[in-house]
Amino acid sequence: MKLKDIEQLFHKDLDALFGKDEVSQFFYWCIESFYNLSRLDIALDTNLSITVEEQPIIINALEQLKQEKPIQYILGKTEFYGLPFNVTENTLIPRPETEELVALIIENLQKSKTLKANSKVPINILDIGTGSGCIAITLAKNLPNAKVFALDVSSEALKIAKSNAKLNHVDITFIAQSILEDFNLETKFDIIVSNPPYVRELEKVEIKPNVLNNEPHLALFVEDNNPLIFYKAITEFAEKQLTKNGQLYFEINEYLGVEMKRLVANYAFENIEIIKDMFEKDRMLKAEFIG
Repeated sequence: MKLKDIEQLFHKDLDALFGKDEVSQFFYWCIESFYNLSRLDIALDTNLSITVEEQPIIINALEQLKQEKPIQYILGKTEFYGLPFNVTENTLIPRPETEELVALIIENLQKSKTLKANSKVPINILDIGTGSGCIAITLAKNLPNAKVFALDVSSEALKIAKSNAKLNHVDITFIAQSILEDFNLETKFDIIVSNPPYVRELEKVEIKPNVLNNEPHLALFVEDNNPLIFYKAITEFAEKQLTKNGQLYFEINEYLGVEMKRLVANYAFENIEIIKDMFEKDRMLKAEFIG
């Protein structure tokens, strides 16, 4: 069967769901992943075909896409900050907003007078709720003097995060622990960062079906009556574990920026900033520990 014919089948079945451009991207991701072929290969040879034995994998992918299963879960991989990552239904799919959070940390370290991004002085970083490990691994990859720790309550997520650390050739110390439980670590950290669950149950109506029906709710949702439960626990933990002038970073719910700033201000932090993402939504918080 010609790949051009399969491409047309993708458009016929999926354009109404996703739009033509996104469907094209899905198709090319599939042929690259399944057959090691590129868009250029098809452009140079419009008669490129696959055998009957090779067809089921891409037809099965098409059927899963029709059920709105995320392409990243179908392929079992994605890209974040230019790096490859394995993903499964036990981890959230890394998003561009989280890339912005990582970029913010790296940029601030490059500007910092006390914490240097490229000095020989080690920087201890803790990522809380690491999931696929995208934040921790990307920071370790881009900050050669960083010693990075990553914590998660999900053993299945930690398996994926460990595989991603190996895939990207970085050394991460992984910790199986719930941040909602009392515990102590001997290590003091210069930076603590977290992208915890922050979507309120009332906001489920805003979530697309492909996310709602596939991504782990444990990593997404919080109760309406206590939406800052993880942020409060992490901020309290950061008070104990950050070094003087250490930095706390959060990805936050766009609707709760004011509440987040008020929460962190109740603890020993100053220079608390709410930072907007590329869509002009309140998405990140940065604060400095004054203890």
